[in-house]
Amino acid sequence: MRRGATIIFWRLAILGVALAIWQWGYSLRGIEALRAFVPDILDPYFVSKPSEVWQSFLRLSCLANADGVYHGFDRAAIGACFGLDPNNLLAATGVTLRNTFWGFSGGALLGVAAGLLLGRSDFLTSIFGPYIAALNSVPRIALVPLIILMFGLGDMSKVVTAWIVVFFVVFFNTFEGTRAVDRDQIAASRLLGASELTVLRTVVIPSAMAWVFASLTPAVSFALVGVIVAEFIGAERGIGKLIIEAQARANASEMMVAILVLMVVGMLLSVVVRRVQGYLLRWQPQFSEAVT
Repeated sequence: MRRGATIIFWRLAILGVALAIWQWGYSLRGIEALRAFVPDILDPYFVSKPSEVWQSFLRLSCLANADGVYHGFDRAAIGACFGLDPNNLLAATGVTLRNTFWGFSGGALLGVAAGLLLGRSDFLTSIFGPYIAALNSVPRIALVPLIILMFGLGDMSKVVTAWIVVFFVVFFNTFEGTRAVDRDQIAASRLLGASELTVLRTVVIPSAMAWVFASLTPAVSFALVGVIVAEFIGAERGIGKLIIEAQARANASEMMVAILVLMVVGMLLSVVVRRVQGYLLRWQPQFSEAVT
């Protein structure tokens, strides 16, 4: 308990110091002796201030009006805000999360399936391997304008972008995990009369599961990145569009709100993936202790 309290104390202390420097650090440039130690990056024009970011958060989330007057969860005021700004922070976050979920789910499922299929077949690997390597060599971000041209400015282009980004990350890990399965275990299963499907279900998939989940944690972050980049280039709504609109107005506080929301969303998605990993791999020692 003492160690846990110490860790929490230092985390809060670091956060408090960082917020204090962010809020008041640039004002120290007024002191001649300290001017050389204050970096230009603390200029509120570039990174705003925590107090201004908080006000922008309330306004963008429809908890305050355009003048910054807080009205809480007043339904009439929130409804009016949604009518005036359909891409408010709450709606934009929901859209980005939904597109991230579908892109991540589709890319991960197809990546696992393709990785298992090619990992178990040298014949298919020799056929499709060069094509997959060629497609993987193309930077996924370079495909975003083409994807938007094909699927439009709606949500589908964002889902497809996330799907493509996630697929290759998950595929290669699943492929290598399938290849790394102990050959003796497979031979023993076949000796006991197990079919190819049974070997896949009882030996290959459990053994490759750790490799799959090792890719899912970064993949969910990449899915979010893919959606945001697609929203940067062209979107009807979403956090990416909110950032681009704030950048066009040189409004650093609104950009910081969107960035901080993305940070929180990314952390929560990673936590969810790790929780699922710990549950599905609870038979492994490093996860069984965490579950119990």
